[in-house]
Amino acid sequence: MTTSLPGTLSPGRRAEDLAAVAGAEVDVVVVGGGVTGAGVALDAASRGLSVVLLERTDLAAGTSRWSSKLVHGGLRYLAHGEIGLARESARERAVLMGSTAPHLVRKLPFLVPDEAGRDVTALAAAGGHLGDAVRLSVPGGRGSLPSTRRVGPDDVARLTPGVRPGRGGVVFWDGQLVDDARLVVAIARTAAAYGARILTGAAVTAVDGSDVHAIVDNSEAVTIRARVVVNAAGVWAQRLAPGIRLQPSRGSHLVVRGDRLGSPSAALTVPLPGSRSRYVFALPQADGLVYLGLTDEPVDGPVPDADPVPSDAEVQQLLDTVNQVLTEPLTRADLVGAYAGLRPLVLPASAGAGPGDATADLSRKHLLQWDGPVLTVVGGKLTTYRAMAEETVDAVVARLGRGALRSLTGRLPLMGAAPRAALDRVRAATRLVGRYGTEAPVVEALGPAAVVAGRLETVGELRFAARHEGARTVADLLDRRTRIGLVPADRARAVAVAEQVLAEEL
Repeated sequence: MTTSLPGTLSPGRRAEDLAAVAGAEVDVVVVGGGVTGAGVALDAASRGLSVVLLERTDLAAGTSRWSSKLVHGGLRYLAHGEIGLARESARERAVLMGSTAPHLVRKLPFLVPDEAGRDVTALAAAGGHLGDAVRLSVPGGRGSLPSTRRVGPDDVARLTPGVRPGRGGVVFWDGQLVDDARLVVAIARTAAAYGARILTGAAVTAVDGSDVHAIVDNSEAVTIRARVVVNAAGVWAQRLAPGIRLQPSRGSHLVVRGDRLGSPSAALTVPLPGSRSRYVFALPQADGLVYLGLTDEPVDGPVPDADPVPSDAEVQQLLDTVNQVLTEPLTRADLVGAYAGLRPLVLPASAGAGPGDATADLSRKHLLQWDGPVLTVVGGKLTTYRAMAEETVDAVVARLGRGALRSLTGRLPLMGAAPRAALDRVRAATRLVGRYGTEAPVVEALGPAAVVAGRLETVGELRFAARHEGARTVADLLDRRTRIGLVPADRARAVAVAEQVLAEEL
């Protein structure tokens, strides 16, 4: 018997939603199933609007799964003088950590070693203390994270064993997501619990007045009449809104085994040579891997549907930067994977006719722009998705003449969320609680066997994804609901198990 869960994205629910939307009229059609689109769907549905979300591939199939998996307070924004954006980031970090998704976010120390230069750590200390002041100024910020402090050589060796020994450093704190794609799935399922119809495999082909035309599963044509269309397609937003000016930027990461760096418990933070505001991070993960990033390279020309890949120059830049402080330098032979994502950065009106070449200096502020019944929301950061969604839906309800409907999402727990004390009492493996929250016992009951020998993901996680999280393909299971796919060799070993689960569940 299949357990019924709130917000389930089961095969049966999908069939019901498909039958219901064909020819229907709804308040809002959201185009795009990344963090922004899912956030808009949740905000709108929780205000009582009728909502359909159409995503051409799968939840978090685009940029939203290629982030650094951080919920950060915006230190880099402070370096650019964007105090308002830094405060918004700090506020939204406190919302995620304290109210909406405490099961998916943990505190993470960031260590800047003196080995990178005392001028570097002095600057990091000043930035960290300024970030602490911003955190203290926002609701929920006080007590959410420890304060910036200097540490000695023993602490450096304990937190980041791979760093050359003998010197101290500076530690500041930020938030880390267990998984960015899991955040998107939790948001989408919460939206579904409020009545939103979440349809993946539904590619929007045109918006003709209030009619939204889509092709479902590459075969079935569907038309939905929408009072408002929200274009949340990210770097692909120009396909529905050609007047939007974007300069995509590629952010790349490398994946290495944590033991290669001594299994660090803090994020090693090393400045990019010549920069006072850009750093390369070695980010430890709960599964024993370390993600090494982040680059910021402009991408010109049409945005392809295929996943981006790091360039050779980016790989070398990341290795060269972090190797400045390591006892044993990393080489390309240490890489077990790599990934890249495209940021949808908005070009300001003053940028002239051509694309810019300094994407690192472009603001991370988002853009809201109407074009007839289509409202495009693009830009911004994963951390601030909720605030972007609230502002977007405020504009929607104003257009619909229903401005009395106020956002609820600032205190609305996502699926699986609970206060930390309640999460600590959940009777399931700690790792599963950190990914599924209060639903972890359901996942655990579906099967404890490992998908791949030597990895922690279970067959129960794959079954749960197919039954309740809208997973319909091997890629959905291995590349998004779990992240086995970040290590290609492990992914190859997991395909047969994923295929078997899909055959049994769908």
